[in-house]
Amino acid sequence: MSTTVEAVSAAARPTAPAPVIVAIDGPSGTGKSSTSKAVAAKLGLSYLDTGAQYRAITWWMLNNGIDVSDAAEIATAAAKPVIVSGTDPSAPTITVDGEDASGPIRTSQVTAAVSAVSAVPEVRTRITELQRTIAAGAGRGIVVEGRDIGTTVLPDADIKIFLTASPEARAARRSGEVKGSDLAATKEALIKRDAADSGRKTSPLAKAADAVEVDTTELTLTQVVECVVTLVGETRAAK
Repeated sequence: MSTTVEAVSAAARPTAPAPVIVAIDGPSGTGKSSTSKAVAAKLGLSYLDTGAQYRAITWWMLNNGIDVSDAAEIATAAAKPVIVSGTDPSAPTITVDGEDASGPIRTSQVTAAVSAVSAVPEVRTRITELQRTIAAGAGRGIVVEGRDIGTTVLPDADIKIFLTASPEARAARRSGEVKGSDLAATKEALIKRDAADSGRKTSPLAKAADAVEVDTTELTLTQVVECVVTLVGETRAAK
C-alpha cells in the first residue's frame, strides 16, 4: 500500500526542468553580459562570463612582466595562472592565483591588450578547456557568454544566440558605462576590437550557422531577456 502511495506521490511531483546549455555570443556592447546574467537568474541556471577569463589571463600577463606583443612569450606563460570563475549570476566572481581580479581586469590597460593575448592559440586552448569543464559541471545548466561559444567552445549547446546591435548603439552603451568617455573614440575602439576578434585565425568571433540572431539596437534589456527566455523555453519543450 505504501509503495503505491509513494509511487503516486512521486508521479504527482513536478519534474525539474532539464539542464540546458545556452550559448550567447556577439561583439562588445550588444548587451551580452546583462542579458546572460538576467536569463541565468530567471531560469535558475549557472552563468559564465568567458570574456572575464581572457581579461584575467591578460591582467596576469601584464602583472608578471610578460611582453603582450610577443606571442611566443605569451604562449609559454599561458598555463601558469590559476583562474577560478564563480558562476552565480547574481554575484559572479573571478580570481587569479587566489586574488580577486573582478575590478583590475576592467582597466583600460587590460582592455587594450586583451585581443592580442586572446589571439594566441595556447591561450585559447587553455581557456577553452577551462570553459568546457565549468559547463560540464553545471548540474542545473548554464548560460555561457562570449565570442566563440556556439562555434568553438560548446558547439553542441542546446541553444545558441548571437546578439548584434549597431555600432552607434553599442558605443552609446559603453560610453554610458564609463564616465567621461568619448563617444566617437569608444565607437572607433569597438570597431577595431571587432576587426581583431573576427580576423584572428583561432576561434574568431562568428555567428554559428544554427544560432538565432537577435538585434538589440532598438530593444530594452527586458525585451531581450524575454526573447531569450522564450527561446530557451521552446527548446526545452522540444527536447
